[in-house]
Amino acid sequence: MKIILAAIEHDLADAWERHCGDLPGVAIHRGSILDLAVDAVVSPANSFGFMDGGIDLRYSEHFGWDLQQRLQELIRTRHHGELLVGAAEIVETRCNRIPYVIAAPTMRVPMILPETVNPYLAARAVLLLIRNGIVPTGILAGEPVVSAVQTVAFPGLGTGIGRVGPNTCARQMRAAIEEVLHERCDFPHTWAEAQQRHQLLYTDRIRNLQRD
Repeated sequence: MKIILAAIEHDLADAWERHCGDLPGVAIHRGSILDLAVDAVVSPANSFGFMDGGIDLRYSEHFGWDLQQRLQELIRTRHHGELLVGAAEIVETRCNRIPYVIAAPTMRVPMILPETVNPYLAARAVLLLIRNGIVPTGILAGEPVVSAVQTVAFPGLGTGIGRVGPNTCARQMRAAIEEVLHERCDFPHTWAEAQQRHQLLYTDRIRNLQRD
């Protein structure tokens, strides 16, 4: 699998380079994600598939507003009406140059995301869907997603409306790639270890989350 991390903002592109540039199979694109020819682009959407803001608005304008309608139909029929943060779904774009969008919410509804691990959860969901998922509709319906998606492009996750910092986003992207593709994450031995790992995704200042 080839991963392209795209950014038009210099600070996000720099963060991609800093935290992910040394990973095998990862490339950084300084420019619009829609300039790429890839198998899929990632939509860091909300849980209800509304694509009328941020990068999702660009996708709707580029691929057509029926993309939102088809994504929401998949959310209703396959996810009981809500695509949870940490889950992902793939939908055809009907565009040969970028044939699929993978929706992976970074937020349930549009909101600011303080002290969040949602970019990590969204990136992890995308990579797991590509590795283990099945295409739900279209010409390749019933086929493994990995047979349809071998190159995937990510925009910033939560860096727009969510106001997640570029370095936090990039650090969480690296964690997801290492865990899913490189299998470098052991199961935690204790809840304290799990809590520490959780916090290290967004801060270097570790505290007991069970206390104020």
